[in-house]
Amino acid sequence: MMLWAQAKQPILTSDVLKIKTASQIRVSPYGNRAVYIVTSMTEDEEQDYKYLHHLWLANLENDNPSVQQLTYGDHSDSQPVWSPDGNKIAFVRKHEDQSQIWILPLTGGEAYVLTHTENGASNPQWSPDGTKILFTSSIPMEELSGTPTWDYERPGRTLGDTPDFKKDSTEESQLSPDGDLESVRAWLAKNASKENPMVINRLDFQGELGLDNTMLFQHLFVIDAKQEAEATQLTDGYQNFQSPSWSPDGSRIVCSSINYEQMPDRVIDSDLWEVMADGSGSRQLLDMPDMRLYSPTYSPDGEMIAFSAASMTDITYAQTELGVAQADGSGAEILTHDFDRSIGDIKWGYDGKEIFFTASNEGYVPLYNINVRNARTDLVLGENLGVNNYDLHEEVIVYAATEVNQPYEVYMADAKGRNAQQLTSLNQNWLAEKQLVQPKRFSVQNDGHEVEYWLMEPVNRQDNAQYPVVLEMHGGPSAMWGPGEFSMWHEFQLLCSWGYAVVYANPIGSSGYGDSFRRANYQNWGEGPASDVLAALDDAMQKHSWIDSEQQFLTGGSYAGYLTAWIVSQTNRFEAAVAQRGVYELEFFFGEGNAWRLVPDHFGGYPWEADAKAAMEANSPQTFVANIQTPLLIMHADTDLRTGVRQSELLYRSLKVLERPVEYVRYPGEGHELSRSGNPLRRMDRLNRIVEFFERYANHSVKPAATEIDAAGHK
Repeated sequence: MMLWAQAKQPILTSDVLKIKTASQIRVSPYGNRAVYIVTSMTEDEEQDYKYLHHLWLANLENDNPSVQQLTYGDHSDSQPVWSPDGNKIAFVRKHEDQSQIWILPLTGGEAYVLTHTENGASNPQWSPDGTKILFTSSIPMEELSGTPTWDYERPGRTLGDTPDFKKDSTEESQLSPDGDLESVRAWLAKNASKENPMVINRLDFQGELGLDNTMLFQHLFVIDAKQEAEATQLTDGYQNFQSPSWSPDGSRIVCSSINYEQMPDRVIDSDLWEVMADGSGSRQLLDMPDMRLYSPTYSPDGEMIAFSAASMTDITYAQTELGVAQADGSGAEILTHDFDRSIGDIKWGYDGKEIFFTASNEGYVPLYNINVRNARTDLVLGENLGVNNYDLHEEVIVYAATEVNQPYEVYMADAKGRNAQQLTSLNQNWLAEKQLVQPKRFSVQNDGHEVEYWLMEPVNRQDNAQYPVVLEMHGGPSAMWGPGEFSMWHEFQLLCSWGYAVVYANPIGSSGYGDSFRRANYQNWGEGPASDVLAALDDAMQKHSWIDSEQQFLTGGSYAGYLTAWIVSQTNRFEAAVAQRGVYELEFFFGEGNAWRLVPDHFGGYPWEADAKAAMEANSPQTFVANIQTPLLIMHADTDLRTGVRQSELLYRSLKVLERPVEYVRYPGEGHELSRSGNPLRRMDRLNRIVEFFERYANHSVKPAATEIDAAGHK
């Protein structure tokens, strides 16, 4: 009897439930261990699905590093940080409907809650001597004392001219819908305190999942790192203090902040500030003209500060730069002027001579370092992968990475990025039984620039047969796709398992290709990027005869939902298309979505300005809706306020009135992040609806090979 090895199976829709990811890696003070967060999905008692976020520990010392789970249960744990002696981990956990800081002793004992802050606590950081923990808490405006430093933006009213029922009690006798003006105002204020109705005075009144008129101000607190301690507030007032970092001697804290001279929603600027750890005061440390400064961190010796910086003159296009200054704020300079990529996740090297950072680059996200003295930049690791998260010590880098065969695992390497060793098996075991498709890189010249794209073949592709193809497009519009990008890994593999080829490209406007490439979609959201992605598709079909040019399909989300609608309003070449969470009428988008700043920044003005209005109209798919003949599935989520759900309603109703082949799917209780972090059941539903819609129009009959012999012996 002969035993045959079981054939590997293609990716299934439900495999999304098996995917685990690692994030928030922190290496211990002695470099011998690392803690990180593992996110997974599970089914609950009601046969629904939910996310779990747990702490895991990796031992880095021996030749066979081991990992172990530290926390369990229905918890959402995050933001782990080591105590200086390496014996405790502080982390954030949701406790009694508030996020609070917890302590996990690694020498024995259960985790215990440390803070009981009324407005929650996050971003814990141990003081260098290990006796205190610094954290942040966001305080509602009505709980602050004093007077704002900007004019109150409620026409004809003054701040505090009625009782604040969210924090004050008021006698019912003072309230009346039929009394004098003072009592009527008090009665109205009580209704508004219950958001019945919500009274809106903010510019940025749209959150991610609902309207939001509450203005929060983030402040710094410290607490003794022992049970039953009381927190001390270090900062106050109508000001935000963000991204704090201890000085090595524990006397100071550097953070980003600004004194608001206008209502905060109108301010995009931030400076570097210094806060005294004993609560004795704070001051502005560094202000660079026309630059927004944030995410500061002290060098190991405390003599310098590294920070992120971005131009405010065109904030949506500006690349993030790396800056350094002396600890007193003097001598500030930008180190990455010549790097021509947008940097992120900056960390000092152990000796203070170099700074590490990640940057999107041509389909991957490598890790780099830069010499502080001469600004020389070197690749450390990740030339052909995506470094999703990392931390480092003197001789070790621990990082989470995306590769096609390993969509999310944790690795360790030496400080030069050599001798990489895999630490985890988050996805390796179940993927060992799966048949994965490797993307192949190509490029095509279009309109004077190079467009990079990737092609994925259908699973089990046969020679001399032809297959339908899906053109997938990214959002942003300044996102970047490639083999080092994680979010689309499962969707691309799933389409290949259904017998589709997949083509995806990075058109003008994409990050990872330099500043001029990113800016090339200014007032050109439709025609230019569409030309690029279609050129990539045409090039793929020209180079690969197995792609059936009569079976082309199209999809994308967010900005790519827009681009999907734009393309089908300009051509009928696609058999079917799926437009997801897109914007279709740009003037309307200015008021509808919380990403409204994209409109003036990308189109040179506001809808009431003639030139900008004309550019918006010329670039809106809704302008050309009568041209759409392609069968179109429109998807949106009920509480998506980033792009605005009415965008999809407008497009759908227009096509229904025009009697075009259109279907509309609305997801309850979801926002813009449905495809990435939405309810797992709805994530699966979304994937299957895309496939099912394409299957209505696809033909998967395989053409016989030219030399194939049938049962009768004929060729």
